[in-house]
Amino acid sequence: MAEITGDQRVQSEVLEGLATAVNHRRWFVELAIPYLGDNPIEIGSGLGDYALEWAPRLPRFTATEADPDRLVALKERLADHPTIEVREMLLPHDDPRGDYSAAVSYNVLEHIEEDVEALRSMRDLVRPGGAVIIIVPAFQFAMSPADIATGHVRRYTRRTLGAAMSSAGLRVERIQYANALGLIGYFMATKVFRLMPKEGPMVKVYDTTVLPLTKAAEQLVRPPFGQSVFAVARVPH
Repeated sequence: MAEITGDQRVQSEVLEGLATAVNHRRWFVELAIPYLGDNPIEIGSGLGDYALEWAPRLPRFTATEADPDRLVALKERLADHPTIEVREMLLPHDDPRGDYSAAVSYNVLEHIEEDVEALRSMRDLVRPGGAVIIIVPAFQFAMSPADIATGHVRRYTRRTLGAAMSSAGLRVERIQYANALGLIGYFMATKVFRLMPKEGPMVKVYDTTVLPLTKAAEQLVRPPFGQSVFAVARVPH
């Protein structure tokens, strides 16, 4: 089993801060929707922000968390949502092959040393033809004290994430950078000024003014770089 990396208190603080970035979250919610199917599982649900956006659109949804304290908080927060099942899960896992329509995991894979094994575990949770949907932070040069504190083992490029997915026996269908201006802002804030990405005026201003323009531009032209890599791969039949 892989170990949970990083300071769990810092991770929770960052998750709470980024929960205020509503436009950013809704953009990334929309990216996954065409691939989720009827019964997806989310790996690493954190505080449940994405689960609460996806679940109302689906007949069933499974949220998971590896950190025991966040798992308790997640169960409490999602207790009033009967279509959401909450379970503990640490990757790589030893579960038998599953029948989920998709496995979606946002900003989790970068915490796991054995990332190919983790992707194989996600593959094995999903029925043939289903999707594995991933978002990870992009570009190793942007690795900052904030990344280290939150337990990031690496950052990815399209090439390295695509290679990991292929090595895990998945067929890459879509892979792209997202949030180009966000990479510049993140690099300056966390690498140059050594700040943590927590709730504050900077996050709110970016989310309400810069991000909508970035999203609109990237719907027309895919950027050659970004703060994140978004990828969808299929489980072979």
